[in-house]
Amino acid sequence: MERGIGWLYGSVTTTTTTTPLTAADRCDRCGAQAYVRVVLPVGELLFCAHHAREHAPKFTAVAEHVQDETDRLLAEHGAGAGAASS
Repeated sequence: MERGIGWLYGSVTTTTTTTPLTAADRCDRCGAQAYVRVVLPVGELLFCAHHAREHAPKFTAVAEHVQDETDRLLAEHGAGAGAASS
């Protein structure tokens, strides 16, 4: 994995891998486990299910690839996982 200087926060990971996401992969927004990888022309972003839904309208317009593994939430955590709390 190469690292380059980015326009936001100083560095951007420049990789186009689509290997399965693991518990070590964390949401770039909140630090929760990532279930969505968004590959951009200049790197990638990782999101939890909540933040992936929140930012989907923005990243789908510029993403080269979106790896969505949110279906694993049901298998790993049962019904209601990833749902917004009231």
